[in-house]
Amino acid sequence: MDDAKLDIPLSPEKTPVKMRTEEDKKQLVQRLKRVEGQVRGIQKMIDEDRYCVDILVQVSAINAALKKVGFQLLEDHTKGCVTKAVQDGEGDETIEELLKVFQQFTKS
Repeated sequence: MDDAKLDIPLSPEKTPVKMRTEEDKKQLVQRLKRVEGQVRGIQKMIDEDRYCVDILVQVSAINAALKKVGFQLLEDHTKGCVTKAVQDGEGDETIEELLKVFQQFTKS
């Protein structure tokens, strides 16, 4: 796969094959709110001229938390949308899209 072709357009017209449960949504939103709080904490640390390494540790924690959210969404997408597309005989395009997502996701 060519790195130049990793731009994945948004698809607002598509919906998940299997809708997220209220509990799944709640867990994802809670994780994102924790990340939001961590970002605000880093902003405060910078304002207070805190030690660079302390800030970098927090940046690393944010990256890890966002990756957890991303991996959960990738798992849901693979088990739901991709599986359904393969079963319906439309797997090639969906698998190609998934591979691009994996490449994009693992770049950082």
